[in-house]
Amino acid sequence: MLPTEPNTPPNSRIWRFIHFPLVLLFIGFVFVFGGQIVASMFAKLSPPLKGTPVSVLQATAFAALIAGAYVAFVRLIERRPVDEFGAAGWARELGAGFGAGLLLFSAVIGLIALLGGYGVVGTGTVASLYPAAAMAILSGVVEEIVLRGLFFRLLERLLGSWIALALSAALFGALHLGNPGATVSAAVAIALEAGIMLAALYMLTRRLWAAIGLHAAWNFAQGGIYGIAVSGFKQTGLLVPSVQGPEWLTGGRFGAEASLPAVLVDTAFGVALLVLAYRRGRFVAPMWVRGRSPA
Repeated sequence: MLPTEPNTPPNSRIWRFIHFPLVLLFIGFVFVFGGQIVASMFAKLSPPLKGTPVSVLQATAFAALIAGAYVAFVRLIERRPVDEFGAAGWARELGAGFGAGLLLFSAVIGLIALLGGYGVVGTGTVASLYPAAAMAILSGVVEEIVLRGLFFRLLERLLGSWIALALSAALFGALHLGNPGATVSAAVAIALEAGIMLAALYMLTRRLWAAIGLHAAWNFAQGGIYGIAVSGFKQTGLLVPSVQGPEWLTGGRFGAEASLPAVLVDTAFGVALLVLAYRRGRFVAPMWVRGRSPA
């Protein structure tokens, strides 16, 4: 199923202007970031909950609020069904994405350990899972809405799948350059592995559930289970690791997602998803090839 586009009333210049993909992208950002501002205000009013089970519920509520802002944008501005958050089969897709994320990162850690870069020297507590889960939920929902639900989807309508894929992957990598321990090679790694993999998963399903599940599970496994820094931010996990070896193997301060094993495993998975999406006819041609208005 290809993306749903709004029906354009004839001779409606305002409608056509508002529904031009780049204008929609700007308006969508305003809606979503407005939701983030409201969530931040509520967070400041609530008591400190970090490291408690309630913090996971709070993160879920904030993520739902931001998702609600996106749904409001689609319904009020785009005037179409919110297919990317369709209710039918949502739990199955979310669970499949979550399981894939756990398996993929475990495969990455397994390769790094096999090459001598990762070992376990102790164990943490169950309480360490709460902040990791809260962070994973927020990052999975917010980043997938912004990068795949808005940026990729709307650019794809204008420029086609290939160009939108390249631009969204490059942006995803660039957004990580300001993180602790970030390097150009780390940003390139993020663009290649996560940028391709998550966009391809969205293309294949044309929904956000699986991409959110995979993204959240990747971050949760990395920090909450294996105790590795998540995009440069230190995490305390169930396992206390000993990380040693060159940066190409371990990812250095940025974390294992900047390592060569992560690039190889996840880029291969992303390419496989792209091939499957292409075979199923999920690619969109650019506007000038389709020969019609992008709106």
